[in-house]
Amino acid sequence: MSDPIGLQAHQLHVERGGRAVLRGLSLEVPPGTWTALVGPNGAGKSTAMAALAGVLAVQSGEVSLDGRALSAWPRRERARQLAWLSQQGPMDTDLIAREVVMLGRLPYHGLTGSADGRDHRATDEAMAATGCTHLASRRLSELSGGERQRVLIARALATQAAVTLMDEPCAHLDPQYRRQLMRALRLRTQAGHAVLTAEHDLTHALQADRVVVVTEGTVRAQGAVHDRHMHRELEAVFDGAIRIERCDAGRSWAVWPVA
Repeated sequence: MSDPIGLQAHQLHVERGGRAVLRGLSLEVPPGTWTALVGPNGAGKSTAMAALAGVLAVQSGEVSLDGRALSAWPRRERARQLAWLSQQGPMDTDLIAREVVMLGRLPYHGLTGSADGRDHRATDEAMAATGCTHLASRRLSELSGGERQRVLIARALATQAAVTLMDEPCAHLDPQYRRQLMRALRLRTQAGHAVLTAEHDLTHALQADRVVVVTEGTVRAQGAVHDRHMHRELEAVFDGAIRIERCDAGRSWAVWPVA
């Protein structure tokens, strides 16, 4: 078994439309850990995720995968180690759901190669993990928002990458599928993989192992999910509109609105 791989960002600066969106953002996504990235609207979460995935150029700073600059990785090798789910997935494709999930295996067999048994097993497992096996023969363009999201999550999981990045994976998902996603992410981290999700749903974010609080393009706080200092900083970035309290006999945290 290969050594665990993590992802690091150091002093990322990104400008979009002449405006600084990331201002010296630094964070780490350790192996064997689910990290949730949270913050108010416009904090820079999606920009940070795209920069970490290597699909958005940075003006300065560096993203490293396994201690090696992301830009130095050969494209195909990087695609095997780093899976990426953006907020805006394909909607008008004529591909059926199973074909979409199989795209997660392209880094292994390429455009001209043929899928083998490992590819089919990875696809089956990913679809089962996200509850979309029954959608296998339906076109992606015909699915509801939640169904489509589960297929796209399965595509990222099928890659079986060492590091998985997901921007708002809970979008459109009903509670039972959010629970399935959480279980799938837990299985990834238990196998030593690193997971980073950008979260709008703070209750779901507080199911992670670590939380990184972002505001105005930089990290304001980060820590273990039970870190009370991180909770106070998270409450502060939302101007005291939320309160974080222990629930479920102390095993988890709940987010309550403050009138």
